[in-house]
Amino acid sequence: MAAANSKERLPNYTMSLGDHLEELRLRLILAIAGLAVSVIMCLFFGRTIVTFIEIPYIHVMGQGARLQSLAPSDGFTTYMEISMIAGVVIASPWIFYQLWMFVSAGLYPHEKRYVYLAAPFSAILFIIGAMFFIFAIAGITLRFLVMFNKEFLGVASNFTFRNYVSFIATMMLVFGIAFQTPIAIFFLNKTGLLSTQTLCRSRRFVILGIVVVAAAATPGSDIFSLFALAIPLYLLFELGILLSYFAERKKKLQSIR
Repeated sequence: MAAANSKERLPNYTMSLGDHLEELRLRLILAIAGLAVSVIMCLFFGRTIVTFIEIPYIHVMGQGARLQSLAPSDGFTTYMEISMIAGVVIASPWIFYQLWMFVSAGLYPHEKRYVYLAAPFSAILFIIGAMFFIFAIAGITLRFLVMFNKEFLGVASNFTFRNYVSFIATMMLVFGIAFQTPIAIFFLNKTGLLSTQTLCRSRRFVILGIVVVAAAATPGSDIFSLFALAIPLYLLFELGILLSYFAERKKKLQSIR
């Protein structure tokens, strides 16, 4: 009888499908609203943003180098594209917060604390990934492509404004998303969906999957870009395992005490 009463006192954390859809709708509206505000802000500072992403190009091609626009509408459409991408990067803390809040809506109270920990780190890692590409990878990749064109093909490298911005913006997004790997692994481990042992045993399959994902994420790019993404992805996977290992070890020590 006491057991039955205790069960009745337990709160009901189960959400219906309708509740999940309503929560998803709310989070999407809030995320899109935040993104819209961020994109509008970026439209006013688009020239500064373009100057920023041109840094790798100027560094490789020289101070006098200038990107070219071949079609009348290229400048305008590219300006809108980079404003959108910059808006996503700037609004990423808000977007990831809404994403994790949607995830937390279907979790038990003891699991929600991991969401509150993961949300800020997701945004930080996304920005770090995007900046890592701009400052560490983009220049090396461009230098390799320019050298390949000149030494092996005898072709001069005259990149268009649209193609360059599209390449840089896409890779910034790809690296930003890729840097979510350790947070995703840590969260799956803390919620009991994946153990450290399982992650360690799956290394060979993960390496193959990373190469496939990197190839799909860098379509039409050079082999250097593929490995420039694949290597950090694997290191981030190992970081996720390391975080999970320390978390499990801490839990065991606490249970012993």
